[in-house]
This record gives sequence, structure tokens and C-alpha cells, in this order.
Amino acid sequence: MIAGDLELSARPESTSNFEGRRSARRGWSGGGGRWLVATGRVIVWALILVVLANGVIAIVSRFREGAVTTPGGATSSAAPFPTAAASAFVVQFAHLYLDLNPAELSIRAARLKPYLPPDAGEQFGWDGYGRLQAAYIQPYSVEVNPGDNENAVVTLTFQSGDRRYLLSVPVHWDGGGKFVVSGRPGVLPAPGPAELPQVAAAATDDETATELRSQLAEFFRAYASGDQLSRYTASGTSLTSLGGAFSFVELKDIVVPVGDTTSREIQAVVVWGVPSGAAPTAEPTPSDPGAMAGRLEQGYRLTVVKQGDKWYVKDIRGAGRAVG
Repeated sequence: MIAGDLELSARPESTSNFEGRRSARRGWSGGGGRWLVATGRVIVWALILVVLANGVIAIVSRFREGAVTTPGGATSSAAPFPTAAASAFVVQFAHLYLDLNPAELSIRAARLKPYLPPDAGEQFGWDGYGRLQAAYIQPYSVEVNPGDNENAVVTLTFQSGDRRYLLSVPVHWDGGGKFVVSGRPGVLPAPGPAELPQVAAAATDDETATELRSQLAEFFRAYASGDQLSRYTASGTSLTSLGGAFSFVELKDIVVPVGDTTSREIQAVVVWGVPSGAAPTAEPTPSDPGAMAGRLEQGYRLTVVKQGDKWYVKDIRGAGRAVG
């Protein structure tokens, strides 16, 4: 043994001494560790329960959004009121309801029945006297009751004699595909024509209008018949003619605004002959209207372009504000 070295024991350390020192190094191992594990488990399970609860709440909320319970206990669909289907239903109803003919009381009652509730009268408010005929019945508007997507008032427009009217009809929707007239309809006067504001006349190019007149007259003649139409259209342009449905009578008016020397947007008034078996004339006489060819004035907008020394039509469409 070298002097100064530590003396090593030749005997192995006893088990009790070894365990004692290991315990001293490891520290106290009482019940605190198990308490932490238990607390962690509680927290995990609490989080799981919160997630499950939120899922259940979301499902219930979606269910409630899909169906609303009314005070009477009935379930109301959350889908929007079907305005197009309701309008179609009411248009059919109005054709029958507005046909007042005392000679067909039973026919009218039978035809109205599919549109009315069971307790409605057969003639639905009409006493069976007088006559009324309605035509040109069209949807006008739909007013859905605020906060109630099962009831609405559908308004139509119709013509009787020389006047326009509105007919408002209350309807109920069952949330599926069924409707029923839920109250008495009401006839109202239709709005009159709008007042047309005055506009300043644009400056016109009379010289170009004179130049265009003969060329456009030939174009409209070909446009009516379909014969050699391509002679009067711009290069690369293909137009479909009227195919003989009308015949050309005259080019009544033409308006050419001041503009580009090679391209213009113009308006024209054309007189077409309405077929009747007789040749149309510029000055018809009323001796026998049924045997005469009629005259029908029509307005058009045209795009014309100048190619070489002539104008050609590039496009034709319906006119805007009145010309001529």
C-alpha cells in the first residue's frame, strides 16, 4: 500500500448500509408522487368531459336552428319562404278566382277547391252575379311576414278591359311543398306609367345620315328576307335575319350622332309589313283592314363601320329611348 492512499476495506459493504445511502441520495419517496398522478388524471378527465359537453351543445344548437317551435307547439321549418313556388301557385289560383261567369258557378267552385281551406265558401266571397274577365296575369311581388316564414302576401298584376290592377293574395306554406290561400284576396289599382324625363337632344350628323340612308334601307330589306344579307354587313360579321317573318316597307327615320369618321352608334326607325296575304304599302287605306298588310314601326340601335367608301352594319339590337 502506498503511503497517503486511502485504505480500502476488503469486505463488501453490507446491504443495509448500501440501501441506506441509496435512500439518502434518492430523497423522500412518500405519497406525494401518487398524489400528483391522481391530480393529473382528474385534470385529463375534466378536459375530456368539457370537450364532450361542448360537442353535445353544438349538436343541440344546430338542431334548434333547423326547427323552431311555435307557441302552439307546431314545428316551423327554418328554410326561407319559397317565393317562386308561391307565386306560381297564386297565379294559377288567380286565373280561376278572377273568372266570374254566372253560367259556370259549379265549374268555378270545383276548380277553386284545391286552393282553399276546407271551411271556405264554394265561390270564396262572390255572390254569383256580374261578370269579370282577367288577362295577362303575372307575378308582381311577395311580402313575407316579418319573423314568420310560413305566411306571406303574394301580389299579382292583371289586366281587365282597358285597366291594369293588382291582386294581393295571402297564402300559408306548410314548410314542405304545399300552399293554401289563407284569407280573402284584395284587388288594388296598379301603378300608372312612369313619367319619362326630358333629355337634351344630342348633336346629329345630317351629312352622314344622308349617306347612310340608302345603304341602311337595303340592309333592312335584306335583314327582313335573309337574301344577300352579307353584302351589307361588315367583314367578319354574321347576322341572323328575320327569315321572311316581316317584309320591309320603309326606313322611317335615322339618327346619327356626331362622332368617329369610321365607326358610329346610330338609331333607326323601320316600318315592317305585317303578313296578311297582301303587299304592304306606305299609305294603307282602311277600306278592308282584314285583307290589308299591316304596318309595324320598330326601333333599332346599330353599330356601323366604314370600309372603303361605304358604311356596313357590324351589329343590330333593340333601341333605347324613342327616336324620330
